[in-house]
Amino acid sequence: MIPARKPAASRSPCPVASTLDLIGDKWTLLIIRDLFAGKSRYRDLARSPERIATNILAARLLRLQSGGLIIARQSPQRAGSSEYRLTARGRSLLPVLESMRDWGLAHIPGTAANIRVNAAANRESVTP
Repeated sequence: MIPARKPAASRSPCPVASTLDLIGDKWTLLIIRDLFAGKSRYRDLARSPERIATNILAARLLRLQSGGLIIARQSPQRAGSSEYRLTARGRSLLPVLESMRDWGLAHIPGTAANIRVNAAANRESVTP
């Protein structure tokens, strides 16, 4: 398991700014989307169609752990490998992702309705 680092201080007490400090870059919500979709291994997250660089993926996974949105556990299927799961705090972002998906479908031509998030894939009992 990768140890979590202390989250950086927020730049403002504003809840919007504080949320953006944690999940507001162009990759983090896509990683969360993929975890909702059932991906749990680093290599599967790295193979997403958006083609996130491995160093960026590793940094975002650490940030998500530090923020209490995911946990990493040793993979029972592959020694030395981790599996990532959303915590209850991370799963609480599902309505945000669904709203963004719906907004994109309604307002951005060419977006695909076949992208789904699967809350059931991450319902295991995990404490943040």
